[in-house]
Amino acid sequence: MPVIEIEHLTKDYGHNRGIFDISFSINKGEVYGFLGPNGAGKTTTIRHIMGFSRPQQGHTLVNGLNSWERASDIQRELGYLPGEIALPEALTGTQFIKMMAELRGITDMTHTQALIKKFELDPSGSLKRMSLGMKRKLAIVTAFMHDPAVLVLDEPTSGLDPMMQALFIDFIKEEKEKGKTILLSSHIFSEIDATCDKISIIKDGRLISSFVANDLRHNEIKTFKLEFKSEEAFNGFNVDVNAQQEIEVLSLSPHKHQAIVSINDNQINRFISFISDYDLKFFSEKKFTLEDYFMKFYDRSSNATGGAQPNAIHRN
Repeated sequence: MPVIEIEHLTKDYGHNRGIFDISFSINKGEVYGFLGPNGAGKTTTIRHIMGFSRPQQGHTLVNGLNSWERASDIQRELGYLPGEIALPEALTGTQFIKMMAELRGITDMTHTQALIKKFELDPSGSLKRMSLGMKRKLAIVTAFMHDPAVLVLDEPTSGLDPMMQALFIDFIKEEKEKGKTILLSSHIFSEIDATCDKISIIKDGRLISSFVANDLRHNEIKTFKLEFKSEEAFNGFNVDVNAQQEIEVLSLSPHKHQAIVSINDNQINRFISFISDYDLKFFSEKKFTLEDYFMKFYDRSSNATGGAQPNAIHRN
């Protein structure tokens, strides 16, 4: 049984705002990436997982419990890091940590102190005067202080400096090694790519692709950039490549004598044999990244919508 399960979740706020027929599940020990820009529907989905909002259609379950019906039970055991942090400004960070510990029945503060040290948090100051980065560190500490088995993290590194972002990514990897189940919502490609086992991309409130991260990292379709030594060589290639059905020309730059092509990995030897007939200035593989795949859907000219399928790695 999945630890987190979202089935046909819909919340329509009108004017094409909301989330529409969202479905995905997260198994025990997985880090699941939820990728999309601000406003795409990530936080709305998370609010339903946490039981903060009631769905119009569909449902969300955490450990088999309905999020709306059993919200307090779920929130007691789960670690939640919100995208927008609202803290009681009358308290100091130390007082807030103490309050959260009491709410969770934590008496041994050893783990909490280790988190404070790891994230270089100084909790002594007033929350009202804390910087955004310090507030984010405080939120991280309180989300992880009870050592939860399930974590829902919404833009977790927002407001952190690059060094602390890298530290947090390493920390998530450590938590993953412990068997934690983590939903990581973000618009930062490196964060998702470095930590996640599976990824869903959301656009305008709809899932447009869901896939296993390693399928993208080890994609069989390879992309190469070629630059020819002369206009004659470039023009010859441009004519001859039309007869090579296994080679897809992605772009041509005549003024630079350059071409970008893609080919299946099992056709590489034939491809090398073909291009060896032309005088090349250079020939290099262009790595296909998560950002490349994401931009296929978010390109201004793209009309891709809906219909996300598991393991949906395609190069059209």
